[in-house]
Amino acid sequence: MKVLIVSNYLYPETGAAPNRITQMAEELSKHHQVTVSTAFPNYPTGKVFPGYTSGLFKKENIKGFNVRRYRTYNSISKNPIKRVISMLSFGVMMFFDIPHLYKEKYDFIIVQNSPLLVSCFAIFYAKIFTSSKIVLNVSDLWPLSALELGAIKKGLFYSLLEKIELLNYRNACLILGQSNEILNHVQHKVGDKQNFLYRNIPILNIREEKSIHKHTPVKIVYAGLLGVAQGILDICKAIDFKKLGVEFHIYGKGNELKEIQDYISISDKCIHYKGSLSSDEIRIALMKYDYSLVPLKSRIYGAVPSKIFELTLLNVPIIFCGGGEGAEIVDKEKLGFVSEPGDFKKLSENIEVAANLSDQEYKELLNNCEEAGRTKFDFSRQIQNLVLLLETMHNSK
Repeated sequence: MKVLIVSNYLYPETGAAPNRITQMAEELSKHHQVTVSTAFPNYPTGKVFPGYTSGLFKKENIKGFNVRRYRTYNSISKNPIKRVISMLSFGVMMFFDIPHLYKEKYDFIIVQNSPLLVSCFAIFYAKIFTSSKIVLNVSDLWPLSALELGAIKKGLFYSLLEKIELLNYRNACLILGQSNEILNHVQHKVGDKQNFLYRNIPILNIREEKSIHKHTPVKIVYAGLLGVAQGILDICKAIDFKKLGVEFHIYGKGNELKEIQDYISISDKCIHYKGSLSSDEIRIALMKYDYSLVPLKSRIYGAVPSKIFELTLLNVPIIFCGGGEGAEIVDKEKLGFVSEPGDFKKLSENIEVAANLSDQEYKELLNNCEEAGRTKFDFSRQIQNLVLLLETMHNSK
C-alpha cells in the first residue's frame, strides 16, 4: 500500500507531537510505502532549523520513509491572527503540491488533527483530487481544548472552529484517537464511525535494570516542560518535601524555569533542579528514581499525558496529579497514586504514603508497571493491529 501522512510536525523536531508522527511513519514504513508531507522543521521555537533555511520545497528520506517539506509562515505567537496565517500558509503550499498528490494515487492519507485548518485543507485536497481513504489522527480535541485552557472563548470564531472540526470528522473513513474520551467525543459529534485507539506509546531501547528498592530518603522526579500547564512552581510552593522525608528532583525547560530556580534558592524543602537532558539521557535518569510526578494544572478532556506510558515502560511508579482518563489508567492498572488537579492536600498525602510503602508493597507497584507495559502499552502490538486494520480496509475496496 501507499500511505501519505500530513502533519505540521516531524523529526528533527522534538516533543510529543513530532515524536508521535515520526514513530508512526517509521513503523508503518516497515510494512508499506510511506511519505510524509510536512513543514520545514521549526518547532518549538518557530525558527527554521539549520539546513532547511533555503528554498520553498525540500525532498528527503529519513528513518526509512520519504518526506516532502514546505516552507511555511511559522509563528509561536498567541496572537490568533498569526496562528491562522501560519496554518493557511501550510494549506497554500500543499495546493502547489497537488500534482504529486494526484500522480501518486495514495491508498490512504493519514491527516494529523489538529491544527484544524491544516487538516481541513488536507482533507479538501484529498476529496477533490484523489480517491484515497482518509484517516484522521485526532491527538487533541480542538477547539474544546483551547476553550478549557482559556486560549479562546465561545463566540463566532469558536463556532467556526467547531464547524471545521465536524467537517473533518465527517469526511474521514477512520478515526485514530489517543484516548477513549476522544473516540467518545467523535462518536457523540458524528455518530458511529470506524475508530481505533492509538495511544501515544513510545518505543524504548533501555537496557538498564531498575532498582527494586526505594532510596533513603525517597527520591521523586519530574522531567518535562516547566510551563504554566504543568504547575510545577505551584507544587514546589505547596508541598513541603523535606517535612515528608523525600527529595524532589526537577529536569526540563520552560517559561517557569527562572521562577522555579529562584524559589529553590530561597526555600529549604529538599527540591533540586538538575538541568535539561536529551530524551535518551532522561529515560536512563528516570529509572534511578523511586517515583515520578505527572502533574496537570487543569483537566483537559481527551488528553492523556504520554508520560504515563513512558514511565510504565521504564518501570517507574507514578504520582499523578490530574483528572480524566489519565487518572483512570493509573488507578485501574495500579501504577501509583492519583489526586485531582490543584488538590495539594491529597497530593501531599499520596507522597507520604508512597514514601512509607514497605519493600513488598513497592515491589507490587513495580510488578504492576511491568505487567501493564507488557500487555497494555506495547507499541509493536498497537502498530501491528493498525497495519492489519488498514490492510483489511484496503482489501475491502
